Amino acid sequence: MTGRPIIELEGITKTFGTGAAAFQALKGIDLTIERGDFVAIMGASGSGKSTTMNILGCLDVPTSGVFRFLGNEVQALTRDQRSLLRRKYLGFVFQGFNLLARTSAVENVELPLLYRGESKTVRREAALKSLDRVGLVPWADHTPAELSGGQQQRVAIARALVSDPEVLLADEPTGNLDSERSLEIMEFLAELNNTGITILMVTHEPDMAQFAKTIVHFKDGLVDGIERGHKTGAPLHAPAGAR
Repeated sequence: MTGRPIIELEGITKTFGTGAAAFQALKGIDLTIERGDFVAIMGASGSGKSTTMNILGCLDVPTSGVFRFLGNEVQALTRDQRSLLRRKYLGFVFQGFNLLARTSAVENVELPLLYRGESKTVRREAALKSLDRVGLVPWADHTPAELSGGQQQRVAIARALVSDPEVLLADEPTGNLDSERSLEIMEFLAELNNTGITILMVTHEPDMAQFAKTIVHFKDGLVDGIERGHKTGAPLHAPAGAR
């Protein structure tokens, strides 16, 4: 990993509320994330990890400090500019999958491109390509109710990948899965990371964090420690779409 870091946080603070009701969720976060890293963010509830992820995802802005994305100071951007950065460079995967229940897998994957105003032909071609990356083309016309939890999370990952993001942000991606499906998803994320995608993941599970190259521990609104040099999990040898 060489060149400019993809993400730099310097002295990031975040305060909610004012006066006597003010709560400082972040108290001065310094963190550098290199392009191609796989970062697991861990910490107790209230430690600041979710607030940090919201800032990294351009869903919120810090109260003070500097957030650089590829050298650009994000906190200085307008709301529309942050939205554009989010659509162009970031993909999101959530614990609850967030799939539309009555919509097919391929239509769920198309959604980010629909919001971009892409044509139906472009959307469908890109969505099928993204589903192919997660081994689910045979299930393209199935609704979420017809898919296992692991398959639903793969559809959610395909949706996050359809716009070719630089960074994938995953918030507790295995939180609603059993241990077997959790390992399946983590192995897949590790394989994605090996293709060059930077992954930032919040997790409470130490076993899942071991798939990351870097583990960042949060405590009381500060970075409490960083473990670097982890090896990601073994790559998938075959798509697990039928599981």
